[in-house]
Amino acid sequence: MTMATVAVYCGANPGTDTSVLGAATELGAALGSGGHTVVYGGGRVGLMGAVADAALGAGGEVVGFLPQSLTEKELEHHDLTELHITDSMHTRKAAMCERADGFIVLPGGFGTLDEVFEILTWNQIGIIAKPVVFFDVGGYYTRLFGFLDHAVAAGFVMSAHAAMAHRATTATEAISIATGPAPVTPMKWTDPQMR
Repeated sequence: MTMATVAVYCGANPGTDTSVLGAATELGAALGSGGHTVVYGGGRVGLMGAVADAALGAGGEVVGFLPQSLTEKELEHHDLTELHITDSMHTRKAAMCERADGFIVLPGGFGTLDEVFEILTWNQIGIIAKPVVFFDVGGYYTRLFGFLDHAVAAGFVMSAHAAMAHRATTATEAISIATGPAPVTPMKWTDPQMR
């Protein structure tokens, strides 16, 4: 397996289901022990902190990107391999994307969804070609994938583009997808014949 830099998108909160925090810890440890570099949002709290701490504890490298405006709210992690304070959320997202070879999405809220849908859109329109996988702990993203099916049926998303959003139920599977081949995206993404 080739060593990769994997961006992990996840909540700054731990959530109410303790299995999610456990999965974040398992993912971080697996990435770190596997020699992969973790890129994430730079915080030391919630799922973000769990992923970073576990990756570091397993001997991995962890690179954080935190907007200046969130340094007090997200409590930046001071033990990272690298911590970059950015001037905006936009700069943070662009820097994380530039560093990452692939993306794993743990449960999270609006920020997590904002990050992953921007990456899916960039894949769709050909700005990047990088794998994206939702680590669907406890079925957290089941309804989201149902919505994507609905968007395809309604004619707003091509099935080939919806298929860029992979789903995994284990850390091992998520890492395998995120470090695997880049998606092949149809360039005529508005052509009804390609739905």
